[in-house]
Amino acid sequence: MNETVGRFAPSPSGPVHLGNIACCLLAYLSARHQGGRFLLRIEDLDYRRCPVPNGEAVIRDLRRLGFDWDEEPLWQSRRNAVYQKALEKLRDHLYPCFCTRAELLASQAPNLGDTQTVYPGTCRNLSPEEIKARSLTRSPATRLRVPDLEISFTDGLQGPVTENLHEACGDFIVRRSDGLWGYQLAVVVDDAASGVTEVVRGRDILSATPRQIYLCRLLRFPVPRYVHIPLLLDPYGRRLAKRDRDLGLDQLLTRFTPEQLLGFLACAYHLIEKPEAVSLPELVEQFDWSRVPRGDVSLPEGIFEGL
Repeated sequence: MNETVGRFAPSPSGPVHLGNIACCLLAYLSARHQGGRFLLRIEDLDYRRCPVPNGEAVIRDLRRLGFDWDEEPLWQSRRNAVYQKALEKLRDHLYPCFCTRAELLASQAPNLGDTQTVYPGTCRNLSPEEIKARSLTRSPATRLRVPDLEISFTDGLQGPVTENLHEACGDFIVRRSDGLWGYQLAVVVDDAASGVTEVVRGRDILSATPRQIYLCRLLRFPVPRYVHIPLLLDPYGRRLAKRDRDLGLDQLLTRFTPEQLLGFLACAYHLIEKPEAVSLPELVEQFDWSRVPRGDVSLPEGIFEGL
């Protein structure tokens, strides 16, 4: 049986919050409970939003909580040559796209949210002459052509998932018009390069997984096991996120010890019965995915009082 290799891959666009820590905790416990390796990746593809000091702060904060990893952290901003090589392997499936986000949102394509659409294929069949003309006024993004194909997999927590790529997302971006690499490509390339066998992350990314599986097939990479965990909510049902300026670790550690914070999270995910201080080794020993709920979980009421 192959060794389990898990990972945590935060985007350092802001301070670490409890939602980040919860994801790291479950990924870490799963890998360590299986006697496997655990890796850290800093997903700073957008280096303008994710400056180096932010990534260094993430590393520092995770260490303060007792997490460790088996290799030096991998920084995506330093891997341009690796992504370029993967892009070249996909060249027969790629085409330039000159659409702006505003144009896509204003189109008749069905919406996937406030900022996403199913790509309608506007630039899919441009002639060489049209591509040349449009390139004079706008740098194109690079899209991956997807077939009318159903991708199915069984998530370790959410169960069977099936998605038709053409209907759910359409052709998707693997390199942005500003030259930054697309998340879907980078995450697949990096997981394969690091030998990751188990991906534990929030269920808000569940819908992106079929795209990543398709990329794995095209690049002939092994497909890891996916486990999409419930999102962590505050006591009032609001999702914890950096953009909402939720409490960062510095503020939380003025009131709680690392063991207490881990206990709050372990209790929220039903790993222990009471929100009490607990060490990582204790949690590793008793970890069991069957205890973790599928639906979103909430922190205990009153946890933030006095901060």
